[in-house]
Amino acid sequence: MIVLIVVASFLLASISIIQFKTEAKEYHQERLERKENAVKEHINYVLATTTYPLKTQNLDLIFKDKIHELAQIHKIEINIYSLDGKLLKSSKESFAVDKIAPPIPEYILKLVRSSIEKRFVDIKTIDGVKNRSSYSLIKDEKFKPLGILNLPYLEDDGYYDNELNTFLIRLSQVYSFMLIVAFALAYFLSTYITKSLKTISDRLEETNLDQKNEKIVLEANSKEVNFLIKAYNGMVDKLETSAIKLAQSEREEAWREMAKQVAHEIKNPLTPMRLTVQSFQRKFDPSDPDVKQKMNDYSETLIQQIDTMTSVASAFSNFASMPAQQNETLNVVEVVELALDIFNEDYIVFEKEEEEIISKMDRTQLIRVITNLVKNATQAIPESQFQKSIVVTVKRRNNNVEIAVKDNGIGIQKQDIGRIFEPKFTTKTSGMGLGLGIIKNIIENYKGTITFESTYGKGTTFRVSLPITNS
Repeated sequence: MIVLIVVASFLLASISIIQFKTEAKEYHQERLERKENAVKEHINYVLATTTYPLKTQNLDLIFKDKIHELAQIHKIEINIYSLDGKLLKSSKESFAVDKIAPPIPEYILKLVRSSIEKRFVDIKTIDGVKNRSSYSLIKDEKFKPLGILNLPYLEDDGYYDNELNTFLIRLSQVYSFMLIVAFALAYFLSTYITKSLKTISDRLEETNLDQKNEKIVLEANSKEVNFLIKAYNGMVDKLETSAIKLAQSEREEAWREMAKQVAHEIKNPLTPMRLTVQSFQRKFDPSDPDVKQKMNDYSETLIQQIDTMTSVASAFSNFASMPAQQNETLNVVEVVELALDIFNEDYIVFEKEEEEIISKMDRTQLIRVITNLVKNATQAIPESQFQKSIVVTVKRRNNNVEIAVKDNGIGIQKQDIGRIFEPKFTTKTSGMGLGLGIIKNIIENYKGTITFESTYGKGTTFRVSLPITNS
């Protein structure tokens, strides 16, 4: 109700202002036309009774004395110009007329000549005051153009402004009184109507899914309120049943989710371990002079992956989502290069700008991030593709270390870009879609970021940025 009153008052005030302005505009327009017609009739009389030949160059002589008389009779300034826009005679006093008066602008002359009525009204606002200036042709009795009549007219809206202000003041007084009455009426009505709803409102605020909610025992005078109480009590019964089912479902879902994550985390190191063993079987040469060093490298790689599986299993037994960080001072470049040794694909290239970028972080988790990204990159390249390329780069960016994995695989479709890091989302035919979500959590735990750029059909680049922490 109050809103309707405010809107109605605003609309009425707006319509009134527009109406007053329209009336003022029409008044000034009609007044200027009446004065112009009266002046032109008087000018035609002067032209009809003059003894001078009716030529443009004689207008100055014809109206030498008459123009002041016309201006006094009609109470308006009168200017007479030649057909090319030069001032010939003005009703201004001689000291008020410039020695070289400005001619009529060319565009106004064209508008006067081209209009049907041979007339144009130029409207300009100067210092907030609207000025009208009419231009019309002066003709002889044979309708031959002799000159141009100019009547400047200053709009005075004082009367309309006073009337508008008075109306708006009265309108505001009326609507202020109506608002006060509406507020009082609304207060009393709301107090009466909502009195019986206060108990229901308080009980609704206390209602919660994780607690036992009490029913409302109340007999209201209103039939509708009784229906509301009955509906609330029914909702409490259903809520209690739903809470039991939800708690059971959440427990089951939590166990399923944890089992999936643990299975995924344990499965991740198995592929690198299998690749390492296969590589060892294929490349092992007992006569190689570096056989001992290679055995150590293979063993260290397997031990790292086994440590990863062990940490996940330990975390699961302690009901933790992921292994805790075991930070150590390490050379990020060396760890990334070592993590790539488990992959046999000859199209995987490692590039580095520096030999050492020292930081403090968990070696196992860093290896997990690298192997997961590279594994995803190899799976993104179709087996049938002729040229395959995966480039892994490590570089320093200010106080961060940036690791990039770039492939020329099939890329990511636009509709999937926003869901890449969602749990359980995958674009592959196998897997549970937990890998990228897990490594994103690992990276964010180090206050780092992971981003990617992808063009479908051309490839994808994942960039991991981790702060360099030496302490």
